[in-house]
Amino acid sequence: QVQLVEYGGGSVQAGGSLRLSCAASGIIFSIHAMGWYRQAPGKQRELVAAIPTGGTASYADSVKGRAVISRDNAKKTVALQMNSLKPEDTAVYYCYARIQMVATGGTYAYWGQGTQVTVSS
Repeated sequence: QVQLVEYGGGSVQAGGSLRLSCAASGIIFSIHAMGWYRQAPGKQRELVAAIPTGGTASYADSVKGRAVISRDNAKKTVALQMNSLKPEDTAVYYCYARIQMVATGGTYAYWGQGTQVTVSS
C-alpha cells in the first residue's frame, strides 16, 4: 500500500518562510510527476507547483518567484520551500504523486493527508 506523508506546515507571519516535505512509502516501481496543491476554505483545490521526473518545474502564477519545488528520487520525497508568505497563502496543502506500482504495473494518483499552513498579517 502506498502512502504519502507530509511534514512541515504550521503558522507563520506574513513575510516569513515555510518548508513542506512529503515522503512516499510502499512497494513502488517508479514515481512520475510530483507536486503540491492547496485548498483554502470555500475555494477549489488548486495546483501550487509540480515537478516531473526529469523535467522543469512549473508554478502557479500566485507563487512564482516565492516558491521552489524540489524532489529526491532516491528518497522518494518532494519538498516545497515557500518564502515571502502572504495571508492569501493560507490553506491546507496536499502532496500529490503519480506512482507506478510494482504489483500491477499501473500508474495511479496518490494524495497526502494535507497539512495546514496559516499566514497571519
